[in-house]
Amino acid sequence: MPRAALRWTTGCVTAVSVALLAGGIALSYVDRHMGPLSRWDFSDVFEEAAFIAFPVVGFVLASRRPENRVGWIVLGASLVLGLGFFGDRYGRGGLIAAPGGSLPGARAAAWLANSAWTTIPAAALAFILLLFPTGRLRSRRWRPAAWFVAAAFTLYTAAAVVRACHVWADPFTALSNGWYPGSHTAVLIAIPAALLVSAAAVVVRFAGSSGAERLQLKWFMAAAVLVIAAIIPLSLAPQVGLSLAATNAAVSTLKVVFCLTLVCLYAAIAVAILKYRLYDIDRVISRTLAYAIVTGVLAGVYAGLVLLATQVFRVHAPVAVAAATLAAAALFSPVRRRVQRRVDRRFNRARYDADQTVAAFAARLKDAVDLDTVREDLARVIATALEPAHVSLWTSLRE
Repeated sequence: MPRAALRWTTGCVTAVSVALLAGGIALSYVDRHMGPLSRWDFSDVFEEAAFIAFPVVGFVLASRRPENRVGWIVLGASLVLGLGFFGDRYGRGGLIAAPGGSLPGARAAAWLANSAWTTIPAAALAFILLLFPTGRLRSRRWRPAAWFVAAAFTLYTAAAVVRACHVWADPFTALSNGWYPGSHTAVLIAIPAALLVSAAAVVVRFAGSSGAERLQLKWFMAAAVLVIAAIIPLSLAPQVGLSLAATNAAVSTLKVVFCLTLVCLYAAIAVAILKYRLYDIDRVISRTLAYAIVTGVLAGVYAGLVLLATQVFRVHAPVAVAAATLAAAALFSPVRRRVQRRVDRRFNRARYDADQTVAAFAARLKDAVDLDTVREDLARVIATALEPAHVSLWTSLRE
């Protein structure tokens, strides 16, 4: 396909997807005081707006890397996601918020939403895991896995269509009573198994990867870990036993964090496939881990000092809080340096080895007197630490 036609096609699909998602958000706002959307707040707005990053990433990948199937999968899934999301909000507006047939085609929109929009994005995720980052299966031996994933999601789609036909008369009321495709044992087993197979493909590919492909997979897996880390507290928040207001506030905050991690995942996929500054991933991972560890250590120190001062020594709370804050601030720099050094040694080995090489060269330079020896040593250190394609060194002697 000519590049102009390619950009026009991907741009049109992206524009339609974004318009459908924006339209769904607008319908959510219109019906925010009615029915199931009566508690629609900022976290819901942020969650729905985060969907827009999906078609944008699909457009970037499909237009810049058309040979990579991942971009086209993301672009197609974003279109189905937009159709399903808009249909869901349109159907709710016509059948719940404003019953009586005031919106034409509301029942058909609800049928479309209930039969497709949860199926296709999940299938897209499974195939992205199978094909990432090259857009192809790792080898022919993975073809049966791809066929199994396709069969599992075909079964799920068929069950979703049957469900949508079954609840045609009153879709949302019937759904609230528990009629969903996951209630079928075959679907309940097949979908997790398909996702597990796709995740195993990423792990196997990472284990046998090297060079640029390994960096691409590191970007994806680092972002995926962030998503999983955000899902866990979000799922556990309603079970903590807090008051209703505190639970709602915690869930809203965690939903925003979860949406941010999803956007980070989309961005990581784009960075990995476009191969933009891949070498920075080790630095990103090491800095993220270091600051997470430092934050946890200082939070523990702060809480321990406050409890010790208020409960054991009976110090007034404002004084205890001020003293604990000063102690945590004083500990930040030394703790960060020690933690960063240890994290770099494990997760950013290239940076750690380069620092060690440069430090050893500086120690040798103190006692060096021969210019040729210094020049050769410097060239060797640069080649070891930075791994350039070639090294050239000019020296200028002045009397």
